[in-house]
Amino acid sequence: MSWLYLAWHIESVPSFDFLQTEDLLSRMFILDAKLVLLFANNFPRFSSEEVSAQNQVKASVQRKIRQSIAEEYPGLEPVLEDLLPKKSPLIVAKCQNHLNLVLVNNVPLFFNIRDGPYMPTLRLLHQYPNIMKKLQVDRGAIRFVLAGANIMCPGLTSPGGALDDEVDAETPVAIMAEGKQHALAIGFTKMSAKDIQTINKGIGVDNMHYLNDGLWKMERLD
Repeated sequence: MSWLYLAWHIESVPSFDFLQTEDLLSRMFILDAKLVLLFANNFPRFSSEEVSAQNQVKASVQRKIRQSIAEEYPGLEPVLEDLLPKKSPLIVAKCQNHLNLVLVNNVPLFFNIRDGPYMPTLRLLHQYPNIMKKLQVDRGAIRFVLAGANIMCPGLTSPGGALDDEVDAETPVAIMAEGKQHALAIGFTKMSAKDIQTINKGIGVDNMHYLNDGLWKMERLD
């Protein structure tokens, strides 16, 4: 039995409680079965205590952030002035693990890691669902994604999954799910959609932010 099969069918084991054993699974490495489950660690238990500083950025930095977001998400152009008003202070909250949050009126709207691309929060994405390219996981992958697991290639290539051939590596994407209307996660591709299809093993997309994680629960940062 291949590790690809195990990774997506482990939920069929009656005694296996995924949510209760998340910490164990994040360290699980079974050589014989070649099963490796890796977990993203951006916001699972994120709270305001992890914010080390909040700074109102200079006008020049604000322009740079606005420009980066406009270039990454051209679909936001009609509402960008409403989201990031030029006359309103733009706050960047620096957090642990090199994470930055972009805040307007204390509401987190975007985040990035180090100098990486800005990604919208899921709450913002649900308001503007067509601003990101989309990949879709099958039903069997949903519970794994919602527990913080990175997205394995088989969950995108199996029946119920869907790929956009225009998605390149290192691209922010909305993670949709079979049978669900709204995105359940924000991802960052480790390989292109075409490579996910042809290689069909390993992690295809890093899970950056998912429903009910710490960032989702933090509607405001006061």
